[in-house]
Amino acid sequence: MRAGMRMLGWAAVASVAWAQGADLTLTDVAADRFAALALKCVRQEYPNKLDHVMNGAEEVKGPKALHPAFYGCFDWHSSVHGHWMLVRLLRTHPHMAKAAEIRAVLDENLAPERIAVEVAYFGQPNRRSFERTYGWAWLLKLAAELKGWDAPEARGWSAALQPLADRVAAAFLDFLPKQTYPIRTGVHPNSAFSLDLALDYARAAQDARLEAAILDRAQAWFWKDRRGPLAWEPGGEDFLSPCLEEAALMARLLPRERYARWLDGFLPGLPGSLAPVVVSDRTDPKIVHLDGLNLSRARALYDLARTFGPKDPRRSALTRAADRHARASLPHLASGSYEGEHWLATFAVRMLEAR
Repeated sequence: MRAGMRMLGWAAVASVAWAQGADLTLTDVAADRFAALALKCVRQEYPNKLDHVMNGAEEVKGPKALHPAFYGCFDWHSSVHGHWMLVRLLRTHPHMAKAAEIRAVLDENLAPERIAVEVAYFGQPNRRSFERTYGWAWLLKLAAELKGWDAPEARGWSAALQPLADRVAAAFLDFLPKQTYPIRTGVHPNSAFSLDLALDYARAAQDARLEAAILDRAQAWFWKDRRGPLAWEPGGEDFLSPCLEEAALMARLLPRERYARWLDGFLPGLPGSLAPVVVSDRTDPKIVHLDGLNLSRARALYDLARTFGPKDPRRSALTRAADRHARASLPHLASGSYEGEHWLATFAVRMLEAR
C-alpha cells in the first residue's frame, strides 16, 4: 500500500508540473520514476497475455517457462521494450538511484542460458509470425542500444542477446520481401513503426543487408503516398499514428530536399488543428492505448520539427503541438492501473529524448 501511495504521489506531482508547463526534460529523478514502472513488471509473470501457438499438450506452459528472459510486463513485446528502457536509462543516467536494481535485472534476464531458450522458441514449428513485426523491432532496438554502449557490462549483455538479435534480423530479411503491402494500422503491426526501430539496429550493427531491405520496403510502400488521411485518426484503440509514423520514418531515409517535397504532398498543412486525444478510462486495456498515442504523436512531431530550419515557422508549430500532446498524457503514466503502467513509460522516454 505504501509503495502504491508513493507511486500515486509521483503521479500527482507530475500532473501539476507537466500540466502547468514545466520543462519537458528527462532528469535523473524522472528516470528513476520511469525505471520504477519497468522494474515493477519485468519480473511479474501474471497477468499475462501469451502469443503462443501450441503444437501439443506438452507446450501448455506458463510464461516464464516459455520465455525466461521476457516473461513479465503482461506480454513479450512489453517486456522487451521495458528492458530497452532500463538499458537506455542506465546508460544515460548512470547515477540514478535505481541503477543497481537495473543491473541485477539485466544480469538475470539477459543471461545466456535464458536467451538460448528464447532463440529456440523462434525455431520451433508454427512460430514464424510470433511477435511479427512489433516485438521483433523492439528486440532489435534493445540490441542496438547495447551495441551503442561501450562499457564492459553492456558488452556482456550485448553478447548474450546477440544470438536472438541474429535470429530476428534474419526473420526480417526473410519476411520483408514477401510483405507486398504495408500494414497501416495504429496498433502493433504498423509497418512504418517497426521499420523505424529496426533501422536503428541495422545502423548500429552495420548490417548493410537489413538496412537495404528496410530502405527498399519503405520506398516501395510509402514513396508514392499523397494526402495521408490524418483527419481519420485516431482509431479508438490506437497507440500509434499511421500517418505520423510513416512521415517520421521517411524523414530518416530521404535527403532533406526530397523529404520536404514528399512531406508537402503527404501531409500538407501539418500540424494544422491536430489536438491531443481524450482518454476516457485508464483502467481499460484498449482505451488506455490512447495515452500511448499522445506520447508517440509527440515523439513523431518532434522528429518532424527537426527537419525544418530553426527559423521556419513550421518547426515551432510542430514543437508546440508535440508539447501539447506530451503534457496531455505524461501525468498519467503511474495511474495505478497495470493496463497502462506496464508499457507507457517506454513511450514517454522515447518522446522526451526526441524532444
